[in-house]
Amino acid sequence: MKISYNWLKQFINITQSADELSLILTNIGLEVESLEKVQAVIGGLQDLVIGEVITCVPHQNADKLNITTVNLGTENPFQIVCGAPNVAAGQKVVVAPVGCTIYPLSGEPFKIKEAKIRGELSYGMICAEDEIGLGKSHDGIMVLPAEAKVGMLAKDFFDLEDDYVFEIGLTPNRADAASHLGVARDLAAYFRSAHKIPDISTFNVDDESLTISVAVEDDIACPRYSSITLSGICVKESPAWLQDRLKIIGLRPINNVVDVTNFVLHGFGQPLHAFDAAKITGGKVVVKKVAEGTFFTTLDGIERKLSAEDLMICNGGEHIESAEPMCIAGVFGGKTSGVDGDTTTIFLESAYFNAVSVRKTSKRHGLKTDASFRYERGTDPNITVDALKFAAMLIKELAGGKISSAISDIYPTVIKDFEFEVKYKNINNLIGIDIPTDEIKDIIVALGIGASEVDEETLILHVPPYKVDVTREVDITEEVLRIYGYNNIPIPTKINASLGYGIKPDKENTNNTVADLLSANGFAEIMCNSLTKPAYTKNVDAAVRILNPLSNDLSVMRQSLLMPALESVAYNQNRRNPNLKFFEFGKTYQVKNDGYVEKQRLLLLITGNKEAEQWNQDSKGSSFYNLKSAVDGLLSRLGVASFQTDTLKDEEFLYGLKYFRGEQILVKFGTATQRDRKLAGVHAEVFYADFDWDVLLKIIKKNKIINKEVNKFPQVRRDLSLLIDKNITFEVLKTIAFKTDKKFIKEVGVFDVYEGNKLPEGKKSYALYFILQDEGQTLSDKQIELLMQKLIGNFEQQAGAEIRK
Repeated sequence: MKISYNWLKQFINITQSADELSLILTNIGLEVESLEKVQAVIGGLQDLVIGEVITCVPHQNADKLNITTVNLGTENPFQIVCGAPNVAAGQKVVVAPVGCTIYPLSGEPFKIKEAKIRGELSYGMICAEDEIGLGKSHDGIMVLPAEAKVGMLAKDFFDLEDDYVFEIGLTPNRADAASHLGVARDLAAYFRSAHKIPDISTFNVDDESLTISVAVEDDIACPRYSSITLSGICVKESPAWLQDRLKIIGLRPINNVVDVTNFVLHGFGQPLHAFDAAKITGGKVVVKKVAEGTFFTTLDGIERKLSAEDLMICNGGEHIESAEPMCIAGVFGGKTSGVDGDTTTIFLESAYFNAVSVRKTSKRHGLKTDASFRYERGTDPNITVDALKFAAMLIKELAGGKISSAISDIYPTVIKDFEFEVKYKNINNLIGIDIPTDEIKDIIVALGIGASEVDEETLILHVPPYKVDVTREVDITEEVLRIYGYNNIPIPTKINASLGYGIKPDKENTNNTVADLLSANGFAEIMCNSLTKPAYTKNVDAAVRILNPLSNDLSVMRQSLLMPALESVAYNQNRRNPNLKFFEFGKTYQVKNDGYVEKQRLLLLITGNKEAEQWNQDSKGSSFYNLKSAVDGLLSRLGVASFQTDTLKDEEFLYGLKYFRGEQILVKFGTATQRDRKLAGVHAEVFYADFDWDVLLKIIKKNKIINKEVNKFPQVRRDLSLLIDKNITFEVLKTIAFKTDKKFIKEVGVFDVYEGNKLPEGKKSYALYFILQDEGQTLSDKQIELLMQKLIGNFEQQAGAEIRK
């Protein structure tokens, strides 16, 4: 937000320099991010001198030139050739002597040099106002009053006052400071002085020849609507002082009416809008919401599709049902209702709109304006009429005409001051020092907040509506502290504090453990948006839809972690980063039985090559078994050893496995379908695992980690080759093995699988290994042989296996 130093002085008496004021503003919470000096005239009239034309005779070799001698207050006058038609002896003029640089309104700056013009030497230039940036006229040279002192510097004669612009980083809660008046209020509190408000006591209605009625249909979205009309105005260019005020804070002057509304906006903090009254049909304005899908063309020429939640300023039409929108309330005006060069009557609006309503409309249409910036943070509902009076008086002064109606002010429910109780003791406890109670109260009152004492320790505060961020005792403590001065709080030499210690929640600790494990194994954590595309939704009836989405691509809550993760894969692969291992903790969302269900999930994803490319070995692509290894390792780390396994029959996977306990599925993992990959723009094969993290956390809580010594007795490996039916899975064989013996068998695995013509039809061969170990002694050959015979017998009986020799 830009604040002009000179403009600020209209609202408060300031003796401090701009640099000093910059430091004060920062200390009271209005951080000045930059301070820029702005010259009133570019170049500052540097080296220009007031001179007097002594003689003026026609040039012998040019019809339109004159040869003058000019007194600049030096011992000898200077000869200057001048082409201005109005130059004459005896005039006081502005002279640019040789060596001076001038800055014309149009064109580049140039340096004055000694020149020979049609045979006559010229030692300078007598200036027109546009040549030195003082005006736009080029009809002739500037002729100064007779009392102008010869030899005086032009910058001193014109008494130009440079300005300074503060760029303030306004925080969202400080809506009250979003204007020159708002900043002045804070400074007045700091200086314990009074701020100034422009006088509107002379406001007067000239006649009531142009009365436009107003109806507000939604007083929630528009709690207050004030308006007035003016007639007989002349829309034209604003005077220089008004243009300069706007230019210095980065605004482009448009015309005298629109410029006044911007002047009031940045001066008072109250947005205004001017309508061409002749374009308001039916002599009535209606503040209402229009039908969903209504089209409306805004000032920028863009046709926008309105929502049924957008508050609009409409003309009355012949019937209220036929009212046509003229302006998006508090956000942006319409193409057909604005003020232009042909306007002679205006309807001027000064309203208080609901902050939430404006914020949603602004976001919905992607429109950010100075008005919406203030409305969506909160404006002052009780300044609308005063701002309207000031604007009407100024428009009448600059554009002529008459105030042609009384002020219409629709304010059905007056917004009163917010009241709450504070205690001096609590304020001082929070700040950390004892500020005298009288000083605390003085600061509060200086901020414009009413305060009445209940007793010696308690105040009842009456907070005006424009202080939107002051609603609690802690808020008023912050207000007192920033005005009292953070720098006035001494830093203690010793700080006493007790360090609290508590065991981390099990969920957080487990998440960290898993994240560390996965990171150590080459996985990168991703955090994807919970909002996603409708096309990714497989169970449409269970979709959780956003009421006011930022876009259609972010209109549904995700039902799976997969699709956003696939978008991350596509993003990386499109940037030549194809070898990826991702994991994400996140929630999924569904509608169930008229309620909403959130589930915590963990996703693992692998794609591309298993290892980085190396010169001494061929690159191998990732496989389902790489993912299975990661899944098994994770469950092993969490102590989840007992579960059932089955193949997946699920539309979410091309093929895969699931681990489960009874009805509870722990994890499903496999290959992503071509449909899902195509939707996300991924061409490579992708393997992923979907853990039900809520279920796993419940299981993990029951599994205590027990520390024990490493077994000092040797392990023994034995292998078996089994001929089995094709429908027999490894999990079946593994279960049989551990049921046979839980004491000695520590591990069972597959090291070879064969299916081919050399085997009987419907058969396959599994080569299994068994790791055997006793915790109390070395296993004997007899013990091992007995165990292996028992295993063979169980495999033959329970799985129909044959032992291959």
